[in-house]
Amino acid sequence: MKKLLAVTACPTGIAHTYMAAESLQKAAQDKNVPLKVETRGAIGIENALTPEEIAEAHAIIIAADTDIDESRFAGKPVVKVPVAQGIKIAGDLIEQALAKEATTASSAAASSAAASSQDDIAAMAGTKEKKGAYKHLMNGVSNMLPLVVAGGLIIAFSFIFGLKPVDGSFGATLLTIGKAAMGLMIPILAGFIAFSIAGKPGLAPGLVGGALAISESVNGGFLGGILAGFLAGYIAKFLIDYLKLPKSFAGLKPILVVPLLSVLATGLIMLYILGGPLNWIMTSLAAWLENIGSVNAVILGAILGGMMALDMGGPFNKVAYTFSVGLLASSVYGPMAAVMAAGMTPPLGIWLATVLRPKNFNKEEREAGKVAAVLGLSFITEGAIPFGAADPIRVIPALVTGSAITGALSMAFDATLLAPHGGIFAMLIPNAVGNVLMYSLAIVIGTIVTALVLNLLKRPVASK
Repeated sequence: MKKLLAVTACPTGIAHTYMAAESLQKAAQDKNVPLKVETRGAIGIENALTPEEIAEAHAIIIAADTDIDESRFAGKPVVKVPVAQGIKIAGDLIEQALAKEATTASSAAASSAAASSQDDIAAMAGTKEKKGAYKHLMNGVSNMLPLVVAGGLIIAFSFIFGLKPVDGSFGATLLTIGKAAMGLMIPILAGFIAFSIAGKPGLAPGLVGGALAISESVNGGFLGGILAGFLAGYIAKFLIDYLKLPKSFAGLKPILVVPLLSVLATGLIMLYILGGPLNWIMTSLAAWLENIGSVNAVILGAILGGMMALDMGGPFNKVAYTFSVGLLASSVYGPMAAVMAAGMTPPLGIWLATVLRPKNFNKEEREAGKVAAVLGLSFITEGAIPFGAADPIRVIPALVTGSAITGALSMAFDATLLAPHGGIFAMLIPNAVGNVLMYSLAIVIGTIVTALVLNLLKRPVASK
């Protein structure tokens, strides 16, 4: 019997990673195919694939939006797709992997198999693998998020002891720790964007570029960090690919020449060329957001909210989230509140819809609605994916409508959020959310709107 292996990974390592693993395992079980799935989540690698298992496997399925070391799969057919496809078309991925022919143990063969499989699945799913800039950006975001979440929550905890902790107090100590974590977010973001582009040689210039981006000389914020990461990565990659040295000096290239030249070039460009424009852009953006006016605030909240629900954890969702998280470094907290509220309402609205009109959903969907409620309370928008994938024409417009209204109301109510994650648990921390009662009302209204629109668009199960 043919054995299959799989690897799943998403930028945040919270939801998509495990939902894809579950979908693949269920599909394999339905087809009576042995399958082991390695998950690369926020807590690390779980259920790791061993060399012996790889040697015995017929093919490998990689459902990931972050970098995966594929060299260990040399000689094995590889089906490679974005992580969302691991959730949506798990059965098709299993069939595709089984249909692959065994290859000889060479990395070239493995690469060819991977490319072929990727094209087949792209045609099947009507999508292409997320490559290039998006992949590199998400690699930076995934490595940055633990710092942001930890730092943001610790800062929020510090305010339990007062909005302005006294020097030397425990609250002030927590605030210092939280700010230290948050201070690393931009360098880590830039460093791992560069790492995704150029590998290990890109890490040093990326970290330095990110540090310069938040220095007083540049003050480029998250935008500067993103730009520094791409700049450093491509400079390092260019040096690796095109800088030729005599054989006697080749050993110096990775440990001396590339780090020296890439860090120097990145630093000079950031300070002498990009620093002024980045400073102006971020200063203008911060000033605009702080004095946005009620009408523009509502529009911005609606846009960010709609993006959170449009693909439920995909590129639009991640762009809105990354934008809002980046603004935390500039002490702009309104968009973060709008984004988290809007990310909670899709799963919550689906749950409420199953409660209000159960005849519109089958038994399995009603049970899944209960799970979606828990995920929604935890700010895991991906809890809505099974419903959106099963009936996108009706479900996605309802989710976008509810989330857009939620985001707009959050901004209209002047709600703020210091912690970039946590859902209802972050809301329970004193002073973590500004105007918490109206903020909660925005989430409740958005949940109700989502449920009403969804039930208006859905038809009873019996009439389908």
